[in-house]
Amino acid sequence: MKSSHRRSGFRLEGTQRLAMAKIDDVARLAGVSKGTVSNVFSQKRPTSKQVTERVLQASKALNYVPNHIARSLVTKKTMAIGLTIPHGNFFFSAFHNQFINGVVLEASRFGYRVLLDMLPVLEVKTPSLASYPIDGAIVLGPTEEDERIHLLDQSEIPFVTVGKIFNSRVKDAPTVNNDNARIVHDICDYLIARGHANLMFLNAADRMTVSTERKAAFIEALAKHRLVMREWMHHCKPHIQSEQYLHYGYAETIRVIRESGERVTAIIADDDRVAFNAMKAIKDLGLRIPEDISLFVICGDLSMMRQTMPPLTGMDLQPSELGAQSVKLLMHKLGSNKGYYPDHMIVASKIVEGASCSAIEGEWSS
Repeated sequence: MKSSHRRSGFRLEGTQRLAMAKIDDVARLAGVSKGTVSNVFSQKRPTSKQVTERVLQASKALNYVPNHIARSLVTKKTMAIGLTIPHGNFFFSAFHNQFINGVVLEASRFGYRVLLDMLPVLEVKTPSLASYPIDGAIVLGPTEEDERIHLLDQSEIPFVTVGKIFNSRVKDAPTVNNDNARIVHDICDYLIARGHANLMFLNAADRMTVSTERKAAFIEALAKHRLVMREWMHHCKPHIQSEQYLHYGYAETIRVIRESGERVTAIIADDDRVAFNAMKAIKDLGLRIPEDISLFVICGDLSMMRQTMPPLTGMDLQPSELGAQSVKLLMHKLGSNKGYYPDHMIVASKIVEGASCSAIEGEWSS
Protein backbone atom coordinates (compact mmCIF):
# COMPACT_ATOMS: atom_id res chain seq x y z
CA MET A 1 0.00 0.00 0.00
CA LYS A 2 1.27 3.42 -0.90
CA SER A 3 1.64 5.71 2.10
CA SER A 4 1.93 9.46 2.13
CA HIS A 5 3.14 12.12 4.49
CA ARG A 6 2.87 15.89 4.60
CA ARG A 7 5.74 18.03 5.90
CA SER A 8 6.56 21.71 5.36
CA GLY A 9 3.82 22.04 2.73
CA PHE A 10 5.10 19.18 0.51
CA ARG A 11 3.46 15.77 -0.07
CA LEU A 12 6.04 12.99 0.04
CA GLU A 13 5.78 9.34 -0.89
CA GLY A 14 6.96 6.83 1.76
CA THR A 15 9.84 5.49 -0.32
CA GLN A 16 11.00 9.04 -1.02
CA ARG A 17 11.18 9.77 2.70
CA LEU A 18 13.07 6.60 3.62
CA ALA A 19 15.80 6.86 0.97
CA MET A 20 18.75 9.21 1.47
CA ALA A 21 17.77 12.44 -0.25
CA LYS A 22 19.95 13.84 -3.01
CA ILE A 23 20.18 17.27 -4.54
CA ASP A 24 18.10 15.99 -7.49
CA ASP A 25 15.26 15.14 -5.08
CA VAL A 26 15.32 18.60 -3.54
CA ALA A 27 15.36 20.26 -6.95
CA ARG A 28 12.43 18.11 -8.16
CA LEU A 29 10.36 18.74 -5.02
CA ALA A 30 11.06 22.50 -5.01
CA GLY A 31 10.47 22.79 -8.75
CA VAL A 32 13.88 24.34 -9.45
CA SER A 33 17.15 23.29 -11.07
CA LYS A 34 20.02 21.53 -9.27
CA GLY A 35 22.11 24.65 -9.84
CA THR A 36 19.56 26.76 -7.97
CA VAL A 37 19.62 24.37 -5.01
CA SER A 38 23.42 24.55 -5.00
CA ASN A 39 23.31 28.36 -5.09
CA VAL A 40 20.95 28.49 -2.11
CA PHE A 41 23.34 26.49 0.05
CA SER A 42 26.65 27.90 -1.22
CA GLN A 43 25.32 31.50 -1.43
CA LYS A 44 27.70 32.04 -4.32
CA ARG A 45 24.94 33.66 -6.40
CA PRO A 46 21.89 35.60 -5.22
CA THR A 47 18.55 33.78 -5.15
CA SER A 48 15.14 35.32 -4.57
CA LYS A 49 13.62 35.02 -1.12
CA GLN A 50 10.66 33.02 -2.50
CA VAL A 51 12.85 30.48 -4.31
CA THR A 52 15.20 30.20 -1.32
CA GLU A 53 12.26 29.45 0.97
CA ARG A 54 10.95 26.73 -1.41
CA VAL A 55 14.37 25.07 -1.53
CA LEU A 56 14.79 25.21 2.26
CA GLN A 57 11.31 23.78 2.82
CA ALA A 58 11.98 20.95 0.38
CA SER A 59 15.34 20.24 2.05
CA LYS A 60 13.70 20.12 5.47
CA ALA A 61 10.93 17.86 4.22
CA LEU A 62 13.48 15.44 2.76
CA ASN A 63 15.95 15.74 5.65
CA TYR A 64 18.48 16.73 3.02
CA VAL A 65 21.92 17.86 4.22
CA PRO A 66 24.38 19.28 1.66
CA ASN A 67 27.24 16.84 1.27
CA HIS A 68 30.44 18.84 1.44
CA ILE A 69 32.60 15.93 0.29
CA ALA A 70 30.32 15.13 -2.64
CA ARG A 71 30.32 18.78 -3.67
CA SER A 72 34.12 18.79 -3.52
CA LEU A 73 34.29 15.77 -5.82
CA VAL A 74 32.04 17.46 -8.36
CA THR A 75 33.73 20.86 -8.29
CA LYS A 76 37.27 19.44 -7.90
CA LYS A 77 37.69 21.83 -4.97
CA THR A 78 38.06 21.17 -1.25
CA MET A 79 35.86 24.19 -0.46
CA ALA A 80 38.26 25.01 2.36
CA ILE A 81 40.84 27.75 2.80
CA GLY A 82 43.67 27.89 5.30
CA LEU A 83 44.38 30.73 7.73
CA THR A 84 47.88 30.59 9.19
CA ILE A 85 48.65 32.64 12.31
CA PRO A 86 51.86 32.53 14.37
CA HIS A 87 51.16 32.41 18.09
CA GLY A 88 52.79 31.94 21.47
CA ASN A 89 51.57 30.61 24.79
CA PHE A 90 48.73 33.10 25.14
CA PHE A 91 45.22 33.81 23.96
CA PHE A 92 44.60 35.71 20.77
CA SER A 93 44.35 39.48 21.04
CA ALA A 94 41.16 41.38 20.23
CA PHE A 95 42.70 42.20 16.85
CA HIS A 96 43.15 38.47 16.09
CA ASN A 97 39.63 37.61 17.22
CA GLN A 98 38.04 40.32 15.10
CA PHE A 99 40.21 39.44 12.12
CA ILE A 100 39.33 35.73 12.34
CA ASN A 101 35.66 36.63 12.67
CA GLY A 102 35.88 38.67 9.46
CA VAL A 103 37.58 35.78 7.64
CA VAL A 104 35.11 33.12 8.77
CA LEU A 105 31.99 35.18 8.02
CA GLU A 106 33.19 36.22 4.56
CA ALA A 107 34.37 32.70 3.69
CA SER A 108 30.96 31.28 4.62
CA ARG A 109 29.31 33.62 2.10
CA PHE A 110 31.30 31.85 -0.60
CA GLY A 111 30.47 28.41 0.79
CA TYR A 112 33.98 27.89 2.18
CA ARG A 113 35.19 26.52 5.50
CA VAL A 114 38.26 27.94 7.24
CA LEU A 115 41.08 25.72 8.47
CA LEU A 116 42.94 27.55 11.24
CA ASP A 117 46.63 26.70 11.30
CA MET A 118 48.24 28.05 14.46
CA LEU A 119 52.01 27.87 14.18
CA PRO A 120 53.76 27.37 17.53
CA VAL A 121 56.86 29.22 16.33
CA LEU A 122 57.68 31.70 13.60
CA GLU A 123 60.08 29.29 11.93
CA VAL A 124 58.16 26.62 10.00
CA LYS A 125 59.94 23.28 10.36
CA THR A 126 57.41 21.15 8.43
CA PRO A 127 55.35 21.76 5.28
CA SER A 128 52.37 22.31 7.62
CA LEU A 129 49.62 24.22 5.85
CA ALA A 130 50.97 23.54 2.36
CA SER A 131 50.24 19.82 2.85
CA TYR A 132 46.60 20.28 3.89
CA PRO A 133 43.65 19.78 1.49
CA ILE A 134 42.87 23.45 0.86
CA ASP A 135 42.12 25.55 -2.22
CA GLY A 136 44.02 28.60 -0.97
CA ALA A 137 45.43 30.27 2.11
CA ILE A 138 45.60 33.56 4.01
CA VAL A 139 48.91 34.35 5.73
CA LEU A 140 48.64 36.75 8.68
CA GLY A 141 51.66 38.61 10.01
CA PRO A 142 54.32 37.74 7.42
CA THR A 143 57.94 37.88 8.49
CA GLU A 144 61.06 38.52 6.45
CA GLU A 145 61.89 35.40 4.38
CA ASP A 146 58.69 33.80 5.70
CA GLU A 147 58.88 30.05 5.17
CA ARG A 148 55.07 29.78 5.02
CA ILE A 149 55.03 31.97 1.93
CA HIS A 150 57.82 30.00 0.29
CA LEU A 151 56.09 26.65 0.92
CA LEU A 152 52.73 27.85 -0.37
CA ASP A 153 54.35 29.31 -3.48
CA GLN A 154 56.39 26.13 -4.02
CA SER A 155 53.24 24.01 -3.66
CA GLU A 156 51.40 26.28 -6.12
CA ILE A 157 48.65 27.00 -3.59
CA PRO A 158 47.05 30.43 -4.17
CA PHE A 159 47.51 32.67 -1.16
CA VAL A 160 47.00 36.21 0.09
CA THR A 161 49.16 37.83 2.76
CA VAL A 162 47.84 40.29 5.31
CA GLY A 163 50.92 42.45 5.46
CA LYS A 164 53.73 43.22 3.03
CA ILE A 165 56.05 40.38 2.00
CA PHE A 166 59.84 40.51 2.01
CA ASN A 167 60.79 37.16 0.46
CA SER A 168 63.69 36.90 -1.96
CA ARG A 169 62.22 33.70 -3.43
CA VAL A 170 58.73 35.15 -3.89
CA LYS A 171 58.93 38.53 -5.59
CA ASP A 172 55.27 39.40 -5.50
CA ALA A 173 52.00 38.11 -4.06
CA PRO A 174 48.48 39.47 -3.49
CA THR A 175 48.29 41.47 -0.25
CA VAL A 176 45.71 43.13 1.97
CA ASN A 177 47.18 45.62 4.39
CA ASN A 178 46.84 48.85 6.31
CA ASP A 179 49.01 51.70 5.10
CA ASN A 180 51.58 51.23 7.86
CA ALA A 181 53.82 54.08 6.75
CA ARG A 182 50.86 56.48 6.65
CA ILE A 183 49.73 55.27 10.09
CA VAL A 184 53.10 56.04 11.69
CA HIS A 185 53.30 59.42 9.96
CA ASP A 186 49.78 60.29 11.17
CA ILE A 187 50.63 59.29 14.76
CA CYS A 188 53.87 61.26 14.79
CA ASP A 189 52.19 64.30 13.23
CA TYR A 190 49.42 64.05 15.84
CA LEU A 191 51.83 63.91 18.79
CA ILE A 192 54.43 66.38 17.50
CA ALA A 193 51.68 68.92 16.76
CA ARG A 194 50.90 68.72 20.49
CA GLY A 195 54.47 69.58 21.44
CA HIS A 196 55.96 66.09 21.80
CA ALA A 197 59.51 65.67 20.52
CA ASN A 198 60.75 62.88 22.82
CA LEU A 199 58.78 59.93 21.50
CA MET A 200 59.37 56.29 22.45
CA PHE A 201 58.09 53.68 19.99
CA LEU A 202 57.38 50.16 21.28
CA ASN A 203 57.22 48.49 17.87
CA ALA A 204 56.27 44.96 16.77
CA ALA A 205 58.83 42.12 16.53
CA ASP A 206 61.83 43.00 14.38
CA ARG A 207 61.43 40.12 11.87
CA MET A 208 57.85 41.07 11.03
CA THR A 209 57.48 43.09 7.86
CA VAL A 210 55.06 45.47 9.57
CA SER A 211 57.80 46.34 12.06
CA THR A 212 60.26 47.07 9.26
CA GLU A 213 57.76 49.34 7.51
CA ARG A 214 56.92 51.16 10.73
CA LYS A 215 60.54 51.77 11.75
CA ALA A 216 61.41 53.29 8.38
CA ALA A 217 58.31 55.50 8.57
CA PHE A 218 59.15 56.52 12.15
CA ILE A 219 62.59 57.76 11.08
CA GLU A 220 61.05 59.60 8.10
CA ALA A 221 58.30 61.18 10.20
CA LEU A 222 60.79 62.47 12.77
CA ALA A 223 63.10 63.81 10.05
CA LYS A 224 60.13 65.61 8.48
CA HIS A 225 59.86 67.56 11.74
CA ARG A 226 63.66 68.01 11.95
CA LEU A 227 64.01 65.45 14.71
CA VAL A 228 66.55 62.62 14.81
CA MET A 229 65.76 59.14 16.08
CA ARG A 230 68.00 58.23 18.97
CA GLU A 231 68.63 54.65 20.07
CA TRP A 232 66.32 54.76 23.11
CA MET A 233 63.38 55.95 21.01
CA HIS A 234 62.77 52.68 19.14
CA HIS A 235 62.29 49.14 20.51
CA CYS A 236 61.20 45.80 19.03
CA LYS A 237 58.99 43.19 20.63
CA PRO A 238 60.83 40.03 21.83
CA HIS A 239 60.48 36.65 20.12
CA ILE A 240 56.94 35.32 20.34
CA GLN A 241 58.04 32.32 22.43
CA SER A 242 60.20 34.28 24.88
CA GLU A 243 59.25 34.82 28.52
CA GLN A 244 59.52 38.58 28.00
CA TYR A 245 56.94 38.68 25.19
CA LEU A 246 53.89 39.06 27.44
CA HIS A 247 55.56 41.77 29.53
CA TYR A 248 57.02 43.78 26.65
CA GLY A 249 56.71 47.51 27.28
CA TYR A 250 57.11 47.48 31.05
CA ALA A 251 60.88 46.96 31.37
CA GLU A 252 61.61 49.16 28.36
CA THR A 253 59.63 52.06 29.84
CA ILE A 254 61.27 51.68 33.26
CA ARG A 255 64.75 51.40 31.77
CA VAL A 256 64.50 54.43 29.48
CA ILE A 257 62.86 56.79 31.96
CA ARG A 258 64.39 55.71 35.28
CA GLU A 259 67.78 54.32 34.32
CA SER A 260 68.76 56.45 31.33
CA GLY A 261 67.13 59.61 32.59
CA GLU A 262 65.57 60.38 29.21
CA ARG A 263 62.58 62.68 29.37
CA VAL A 264 59.98 60.71 27.42
CA THR A 265 56.86 62.76 26.74
CA ALA A 266 54.89 60.25 24.65
CA ILE A 267 54.88 56.49 24.09
CA ILE A 268 53.56 54.74 20.98
CA ALA A 269 52.57 51.12 21.77
CA ASP A 270 52.23 48.33 19.22
CA ASP A 271 49.06 46.84 20.72
CA ASP A 272 46.82 47.00 23.77
CA ARG A 273 48.85 44.45 25.76
CA VAL A 274 51.99 46.55 25.26
CA ALA A 275 50.04 49.70 26.13
CA PHE A 276 48.80 48.17 29.40
CA ASN A 277 52.37 47.18 30.32
CA ALA A 278 53.55 50.72 29.60
CA MET A 279 50.68 52.12 31.69
CA LYS A 280 51.74 49.98 34.65
CA ALA A 281 55.35 51.12 34.28
CA ILE A 282 54.30 54.77 34.14
CA LYS A 283 52.23 54.31 37.31
CA ASP A 284 55.10 52.52 39.09
CA LEU A 285 57.37 55.43 38.17
CA GLY A 286 54.97 57.76 39.97
CA LEU A 287 53.95 59.48 36.73
CA ARG A 288 50.51 60.18 35.27
CA ILE A 289 48.83 59.77 31.89
CA PRO A 290 48.49 62.17 30.10
CA GLU A 291 49.75 64.89 32.47
CA ASP A 292 53.34 63.56 32.46
CA ILE A 293 53.39 61.10 29.54
CA SER A 294 50.97 60.66 26.65
CA LEU A 295 50.18 57.13 25.45
CA PHE A 296 49.03 56.12 21.94
CA VAL A 297 48.15 52.52 20.98
CA ILE A 298 48.29 51.40 17.34
CA CYS A 299 46.47 48.09 17.43
CA GLY A 300 44.02 48.23 20.28
CA ASP A 301 40.61 46.85 21.17
CA LEU A 302 38.32 49.85 20.70
CA SER A 303 35.85 48.71 23.38
CA MET A 304 38.64 48.06 25.89
CA MET A 305 40.38 51.34 25.06
CA ARG A 306 37.28 53.22 26.23
CA GLN A 307 37.24 51.39 29.57
CA THR A 308 40.78 52.24 30.69
CA MET A 309 41.55 55.19 32.93
CA PRO A 310 42.14 57.38 31.11
CA PRO A 311 40.52 56.09 27.89
CA LEU A 312 43.28 55.37 25.36
CA THR A 313 43.83 57.23 22.12
CA GLY A 314 44.57 54.80 19.32
CA MET A 315 44.26 53.77 15.70
CA ASP A 316 41.28 51.86 14.31
CA LEU A 317 42.86 49.32 11.91
CA GLN A 318 39.48 47.70 11.05
CA PRO A 319 40.62 44.09 11.66
CA SER A 320 37.27 42.56 10.61
CA GLU A 321 37.47 44.42 7.32
CA LEU A 322 41.05 43.23 6.83
CA GLY A 323 39.80 39.66 7.26
CA ALA A 324 36.84 40.09 4.92
CA GLN A 325 38.90 41.78 2.18
CA SER A 326 41.60 39.09 2.35
CA VAL A 327 38.93 36.44 1.71
CA LYS A 328 37.42 38.42 -1.17
CA LEU A 329 40.83 38.80 -2.80
CA LEU A 330 41.61 35.10 -2.32
CA MET A 331 38.19 34.15 -3.76
CA HIS A 332 39.00 36.35 -6.75
CA LYS A 333 42.22 34.39 -7.25
CA LEU A 334 40.25 31.14 -7.00
CA GLY A 335 37.73 32.33 -9.60
CA SER A 336 34.81 32.49 -7.15
CA ASN A 337 34.65 36.29 -6.95
CA LYS A 338 34.24 37.92 -10.34
CA GLY A 339 35.06 41.45 -11.35
CA TYR A 340 38.17 43.57 -11.00
CA TYR A 341 40.28 43.28 -7.88
CA PRO A 342 43.71 44.90 -7.43
CA ASP A 343 46.48 42.59 -6.24
CA HIS A 344 47.31 44.97 -3.41
CA MET A 345 44.47 46.32 -1.29
CA ILE A 346 44.67 48.91 1.47
CA VAL A 347 42.12 49.02 4.30
CA ALA A 348 41.69 52.51 5.72
CA SER A 349 42.55 53.37 9.31
CA LYS A 350 41.83 56.39 11.46
CA ILE A 351 42.76 57.91 14.81
CA VAL A 352 40.20 57.39 17.59
CA GLU A 353 40.75 59.96 20.32
CA GLY A 354 40.52 59.07 23.98
CA ALA A 355 42.06 61.01 26.84
CA SER A 356 45.55 59.51 27.01
CA CYS A 357 47.26 62.13 24.83
CA SER A 358 47.54 65.82 25.64
CA ALA A 359 49.54 68.86 24.62
CA ILE A 360 52.61 69.70 26.68
CA GLU A 361 53.63 73.12 27.89
CA GLY A 362 56.43 74.93 29.63
CA GLU A 363 59.41 72.82 30.71
CA TRP A 364 58.09 69.76 28.90
CA SER A 365 58.29 71.50 25.55
CA SER A 366 61.21 70.50 23.37
